[in-house]
Amino acid sequence: MARGWSKRFLGSVLLGALAGSGIGGVQAEDSQIPLPSYHYEAQIPVSCLNRSIDTGEHISEESSGELQYIPFPVCNETGKPLELRYGVEEELNCTIPMITDPFFHLLEFYIHNDAPLSCRIPSRPPRTLQYKDQPPSKTEYVPLIFALAGTLQLSHLHISTHLNILLHSTPKDHLQRRDSGVIDSGAAYSTSPLSHTVGPAALTKKLVIGDPLPLKLSVRWFPTPQLPRENGKVQWAGMGGHFYVSTAFYCLVSAGAGASIVTVWFWGVVLPKRIRDRGKGLGGATPLGYGVGNGWGIGKRD
Repeated sequence: MARGWSKRFLGSVLLGALAGSGIGGVQAEDSQIPLPSYHYEAQIPVSCLNRSIDTGEHISEESSGELQYIPFPVCNETGKPLELRYGVEEELNCTIPMITDPFFHLLEFYIHNDAPLSCRIPSRPPRTLQYKDQPPSKTEYVPLIFALAGTLQLSHLHISTHLNILLHSTPKDHLQRRDSGVIDSGAAYSTSPLSHTVGPAALTKKLVIGDPLPLKLSVRWFPTPQLPRENGKVQWAGMGGHFYVSTAFYCLVSAGAGASIVTVWFWGVVLPKRIRDRGKGLGGATPLGYGVGNGWGIGKRD
């Protein structure tokens, strides 16, 4: 009887220990798995909120009632929906091959600000480690609203084809050019939307149904959620960096060339002229008038 009781006691203690260590509680240990981070140049898909072409209202999933997101329109340059690369500052071209009638009406909503082009990007890459028989972890998204600008006409519209995309990563203790990280926030907006009336028309596109839409995207990254401040006293070159070894080399060469030119000019022009000018010392042209001669140089012996 004592032996049977001791076995039951040891069994209960072992089960409690397993549960406390996580083997018996997978859900508790699942929360301790390190979350993944983006590596430099990792592809980041962009998906946008699906909207009704009649009212501009968002469309929800029938089963869950959640908002329905669809991939960004396919870019003719890549044959895929728009993707961003983590930490890479670049100029992207994304030409939408043909504007269909439904998409044209959506552009009218976006430009007239009746409904925004609401997109999102995953803040982290998907997990690669998952416990068996456990539901996949939920992906967290960061909103990326495209503020498209332009003007509407009766038969066509003008749309700004250049957009700036600003992306921030979460703060880190160390900042390196190709550091990994997690996306914190972002924004996208059109530039020069009125250039067809006050500036170069090449910055806007007159668009009718069936035309292609060439978008030019300037992507910039910041290693923290903060922006530069105090007139550039605190600023970053972005995660991609803008100061390279070649830049330092050019600066040194320019400084050396300038110093060489000044030296040759002094010894070949200024110094001989001063020596020939027997009425003045080497420094006679200075307003101080101190020294042996008329200036701070050596004066002429009488």
